[in-house]
Amino acid sequence: MPNYPVLIGAGQLTNRLESAAEAIEPAEMMARVARAAAEDSERPDILSQADSVQVVGMISWQYGDAPGVLAERIGASPSHTLYTAVGGETPQRLVNDTAEAIAAGRTRIALLAGGEAMAARRLARKENVKFGWPRGTPQSIEGDTRMGFSDVEARHGATLPARIYPMFENAIRAHLGHGIEEHQRHLGALCSRFAAVAAKNRHAWFPEAHAPEEITMVRPDNRWVCFPYTKLMNAIIEVDQAAAVIMTGSETARELGVPEEKWVYLRGCGQANDNWYISERVNYQSSPAIKTAASRALSMAGLGVSDIDFFDLYSCFPSAVQLGLDALGLSTDDPRDLTVTGGLPYFGGPGNNYVMHSIATTIERLRASPGQNALVTGLGWFATKHAAGVYSALPPAGEWRRTDPAADQAAVDAQPGPRFVLGADGDATVETYTVCFNREGDPEMGIVIGRLASGERFIANTPEDRELLWAMTGDEFVGRKGSVAFDTAPGKNLFTPE
Repeated sequence: MPNYPVLIGAGQLTNRLESAAEAIEPAEMMARVARAAAEDSERPDILSQADSVQVVGMISWQYGDAPGVLAERIGASPSHTLYTAVGGETPQRLVNDTAEAIAAGRTRIALLAGGEAMAARRLARKENVKFGWPRGTPQSIEGDTRMGFSDVEARHGATLPARIYPMFENAIRAHLGHGIEEHQRHLGALCSRFAAVAAKNRHAWFPEAHAPEEITMVRPDNRWVCFPYTKLMNAIIEVDQAAAVIMTGSETARELGVPEEKWVYLRGCGQANDNWYISERVNYQSSPAIKTAASRALSMAGLGVSDIDFFDLYSCFPSAVQLGLDALGLSTDDPRDLTVTGGLPYFGGPGNNYVMHSIATTIERLRASPGQNALVTGLGWFATKHAAGVYSALPPAGEWRRTDPAADQAAVDAQPGPRFVLGADGDATVETYTVCFNREGDPEMGIVIGRLASGERFIANTPEDRELLWAMTGDEFVGRKGSVAFDTAPGKNLFTPE
């Protein structure tokens, strides 16, 4: 029989702490969820047999050799270790790559884990506490280590997810033909669905439901971050959470005596990158790479999107969810669950490791409903890197064979964006934009991506005019005409609307 890749154990930990004294070292958090995953597989001794230990790149704390530290703590002596670069898609990509290695006989038992202690770090700064945990500079990093933004984008302030994803959102709104108030109601309804799931999730950082109007209403505890997003629409990274899964082959699982009701199959997988920098994207309301990755995963699984019973669509911001829905040909009111965790603003956004939690939760749910199918997506940087997986408690119909991701990447790369220019001068039109606010609730910067009359694309800032910035939150500025000029001293463009 084929040695199908299966996930046989999952563990999660959420450490809700009120002081730095309650912090748990990230390596220890990962060790705990690894042991929980082993217990979940009903083979608590399985970790000592792991020949591959892989750790998702960490933000809150760095070790010289994170997978080596984890392996030592769980009593494993792996022949293969791996530590990833930045990217929220990395847990799913690790599952995809590990499944291929298992099917090819290169890996027998793999532990995939990640953990973050961002809330602990915040409390430590507040309380002037120094953790005595070992730390170092990672000696080996797997994956693309490029920054997610170019020097030109950085000069104009386009460096943070909280500033970039709102620009996708404004483009989506204009594409849908919604008015601003109409679209805010649309976002409130979507986000409220996610919060309702988090409210029932024992691992959620914020297990609290929110009505749509509570999410959209601007108030002191729900300020604007970057238009059109209030705080309750943003991923929350200051959490202490860890998750791990154990993978092996179906024949190995049988040999080990892992009960078949514990097995969850990766039926299909896909991955692809969009044009690396946002200034190079085809447009801002769709993602060719998400569509490619999800389509490949479904095709490999022999399923259509109508065969999927529930999803976990990456949800750092509402635009990320909508890019995923668009790629799948679905609407925001699709009756199926779009998240199993509650999403990054409500479940919590533990750095690059959120998708490990969504996979672990998907495992639990599929075991409870063995006839169902699930689709999980992950993305990294600014909707740049994408990975997808189709999961089921039922085995594939035939051979497990993965298509080389390079073939799919070539198809995405064949869809270039418009020519980008650094220095832009002349008549211009806004393609998308955002307004960035400070913590006091005042607008302080406008970022515009636009087109010259020639069709060439540019990035610019707007004048620091409070009246103008407020107007950009009340009137539709996508499609607004104006002029752009390049200032050589700071190397920045300034867009002035008519």
